[in-house]
Amino acid sequence: MKPRKASELRQLTTEELRQLLREQEQLLQKLHFQHELKQLENTAALRTVRKDIARIKTILHERGIRV
Repeated sequence: MKPRKASELRQLTTEELRQLLREQEQLLQKLHFQHELKQLENTAALRTVRKDIARIKTILHERGIRV
């Protein structure tokens, strides 16, 4: 899983960022669940998704939009 760059995220519209945020949060829940069941092979994916979520929230905050 490759992390997204902030420059790529800044090119997206606000609605696209909100949709991506929802998707990433759902993915994080799924990865947490797999990790608890010892089915997750790439545990670094958890960190990557968390950082992506943080980047998206930061960009939305910069635009003055509440999450």
